[in-house]
Amino acid sequence: MLAQLANERRHVLRTVDGLENDAMRRTLIPSGWAMTQLLNHLALDDEMFWISAVLGGDDRAIAELHNGWTSEPMTGSEAINIYKREITRSDEVLAKIDLDAPPRWWSPPSVFDAPPMSNGREVLFRVLAETSVHAGHLDIIRELIDGHQDLVLE
Repeated sequence: MLAQLANERRHVLRTVDGLENDAMRRTLIPSGWAMTQLLNHLALDDEMFWISAVLGGDDRAIAELHNGWTSEPMTGSEAINIYKREITRSDEVLAKIDLDAPPRWWSPPSVFDAPPMSNGREVLFRVLAETSVHAGHLDIIRELIDGHQDLVLE
């Protein structure tokens, strides 16, 4: 699962690579999100929330939790750097934890109202699924912007 998560993260970063700031901030679909917002969602709602906070019990992550979709507007390079930063922090957590152990922290219902997951593998699977789905969303937006297609043959 860790190798597949790394592949999906690379897919996300390949998809946004080389895009100008204006392109990354454009909204091209009816729901109105831009690539920068999706990167913030992946960084803050997936990497920071699920891995650093839930799996790692990281006080910094818990204190900084907020909705990534509603983060302040930023440049494309800032969004990419935040995503890369949170991936690095997540990898540090994942290197230290036992995925068979229960999560170290679970959010109150006001933050995420769902029953706790029983172990780190369940949490990691959630992050993998989210990252994979959103990599596909980014592929569609990239194709709408400049016709680029990331044909995944792996």
